[in-house]
Amino acid sequence: MSRLYLTILFTGVTFSLIAQQNLKKYLDFAEEKFNQGDYHYAMKFYEKAMRLDSNSIDILWKYAETCRAYKDYRKAEYYYKKVYNREEARIYNSSLLKIALMQKHNGKYEKSLETFKRAKKKYNKSKKSYNYQKAKKEIESITWIKSTIFDTSNTTIEKLPKTINTNNSEFGHTIYDNQLFFSSLRGDSISDTEEVYTEEYKTSLYTSDINNDSFQESQRLKELLFQKYNTGNGTFSLDKKRFYFSKCREKNSRYICKIMVAKYSNNKWSNIDSLGEIINEPEVSTTMPSIGKINGEEVLFFASNRKDSKGGLDIYYSTIKNGNQYKKAIPLKEINTIEDDVTPWWDSIEQKLYFSSKWHNGFGGFDVHYSKYTDKWEAPINAGKPVNSSNNDLYYFKLDDKSFITSNRIGVFYSKNPTCCSDIFIIKNKKDTAKKIDETLIELNKRLPVVLYFHNDEPNPKSKDTLTEINYLSTYIRYNNMLSEYQNEYSKDLTDIKAKEAKMKIKSFFIDKVKKGISDLELFRDLLLKELSLGARINITIKGFASPLAKTNYNVNLTKRRISSLINYIREYDNGVFIPYLDGTAKNGGEIIFSQIPFGEYNANQETSDNPNDIKNSIYSISAAKERRIEIQSVNYIKDETKFALTTKTPIINIGKLNKGEIIKKEVIIKNRSLETININNIRTNCNCLIASIDKSSLDSNENGKITFTLDTKNLNGFNVKSITVQEKNSKENLTIYISTEIE
Repeated sequence: MSRLYLTILFTGVTFSLIAQQNLKKYLDFAEEKFNQGDYHYAMKFYEKAMRLDSNSIDILWKYAETCRAYKDYRKAEYYYKKVYNREEARIYNSSLLKIALMQKHNGKYEKSLETFKRAKKKYNKSKKSYNYQKAKKEIESITWIKSTIFDTSNTTIEKLPKTINTNNSEFGHTIYDNQLFFSSLRGDSISDTEEVYTEEYKTSLYTSDINNDSFQESQRLKELLFQKYNTGNGTFSLDKKRFYFSKCREKNSRYICKIMVAKYSNNKWSNIDSLGEIINEPEVSTTMPSIGKINGEEVLFFASNRKDSKGGLDIYYSTIKNGNQYKKAIPLKEINTIEDDVTPWWDSIEQKLYFSSKWHNGFGGFDVHYSKYTDKWEAPINAGKPVNSSNNDLYYFKLDDKSFITSNRIGVFYSKNPTCCSDIFIIKNKKDTAKKIDETLIELNKRLPVVLYFHNDEPNPKSKDTLTEINYLSTYIRYNNMLSEYQNEYSKDLTDIKAKEAKMKIKSFFIDKVKKGISDLELFRDLLLKELSLGARINITIKGFASPLAKTNYNVNLTKRRISSLINYIREYDNGVFIPYLDGTAKNGGEIIFSQIPFGEYNANQETSDNPNDIKNSIYSISAAKERRIEIQSVNYIKDETKFALTTKTPIINIGKLNKGEIIKKEVIIKNRSLETININNIRTNCNCLIASIDKSSLDSNENGKITFTLDTKNLNGFNVKSITVQEKNSKENLTIYISTEIE
């Protein structure tokens, strides 16, 4: 063996040993920094480790985890994908779920929905596991996002100036006596690459004087400093004589906090002490105090991860007697979830508790929610945008007409990572924000179509009636309770794997379509009522559809019953609050007029089975279920002082079955319901096969007109829906008449 070969071999082994030693050193140091919460330095050493070993899935995973902890969601998404593409969740079970969570953080809601669905399927065998439950909840959450529109046109949001916010993290708490009280994680100095130079890098309490809405240079509350402890989360007692705050120490890479109280008088602090063990249980974290008043009693709200929490930090409350006696803390079971629920703040005017949660439906990370208190706590409601974003939104509080939020959303001050750190934002209402009805019309139509689904032949099976007494909500509840029946029928005669896939598809349909429909309807209903209360007069177009199992004429009547059930729902809602608007008797002139278009089977998917013996496909298949629906398709405001001008008693003309090549001629009567003469601009059809004319070029008040039309079926096949549109002069309003037929 040559000396040169031995030299090369020895040198290669030496370099390999040195590389292995350096790799271990980098990994040990990175893990140490990660456990200390110094994610920026941890990332640097994991990057050095990856340069030495780019094939290690373990290093890729740890780097992705560090990116997530550092709140670099874009980079975290990329590296979680690299991990999953190589191990498909066999080694790191949560890798697919975390890809979806990062996509949601990055505002990629459609992509994250697809990934959450894949994750739910992946974890389907462990339905009690966190991964399955989280994926399932996030599918619901993103479905909620897609159906929810918040009007942010009347608000502005901006971060507070650099006298408050820095490239580090700030957290807003309260305003009292023209001072903002907040906490901040600051070092003595920080480089442009976010390296911290300080003996003690910790969170401390600060104040900033507010002069004419201008925030002055902040000052650290030195009286509330503790050696080697973090402090934050400040709130005043009702009499403003006591100040509650958190004092936290680090133990085994996690924080254990206690709630402290200090006396406050003439800008001076004294008698600083911790609350007793009835509040501060030993060796658990008790933090984020907030004071409120419920039923005449002073109440301390706080967050804690004590033994009876549902998971992570939960919200508790304790009533206070004589300023220093605290009753046993009670968990808010109606609010708390299996993930963290934090930063409570009590709105004494609206009697609402605001808090942030990772579990309740939200836009990503922590979202602000509120629960109204009457004689009990109501179900939490998302505070919407611009309060919430796809990142973490915490520490909500209000003062007069201004709201404050702490967030790491895009727009914060930063050095390298645009979502690394939190700033305090202020939300204001714009001046002169009186809404114009036309502007809100856009918001109403953004919610459309509202699509509502029905079980086969519901409501009132085997009936030829066009009206029903049944409320849509009743049909929805019955339909939703049939999930198991649909799963079993649709998966009949399939192998185990295909049967499971079929059941999953049915369940997804019920969540993404059926359940979403009722959610959309509730949102639409509330905005509709709001506009009617302002005196708006609204025309709503509803179209009906049916699967082709029954005869066409029967299905037309069925779709009319389905539309009737929706109108019943609106009429019966909230003890009949809509009745004056439906009957045209509202004192403010508000009114609803429905334009009903019961297409029946004519618009159904022609590939959907119409074989009554094929129950699986004609009733329980997704294609058949999708056809059994009605849609709120459009909303228009009636702007004149009279009723909607042109109307007809027969907006749908159901001709029925015709032989191909047959020519049919019919008439339809229209009426001018306004108090003025209407001039007809034109009359048009949507097909050369349909020719229409009107006998008058103008109609006086309450005068009838006759439209004559001829339909030539020479070039038509199957089911058809054609239309005639009558356009008024000098008006955007028009009347559309639909002609439906089936060519044999």
